[in-house]
Amino acid sequence: IYGMNFEFMPELDWKFGYPTVLLVLIALTIFLYRKFRKSGWL
Repeated sequence: IYGMNFEFMPELDWKFGYPTVLLVLIALTIFLYRKFRKSGWL
């Protein structure tokens, strides 16, 4: 997301924008890991 060349990214000015993005990415990673593990794909 941050490597893309957008001119308008309002989340860059948010006080907790960076930690929020990190938490969402970590939560998504854990969710997908558990889902794939339960499905037998991992």
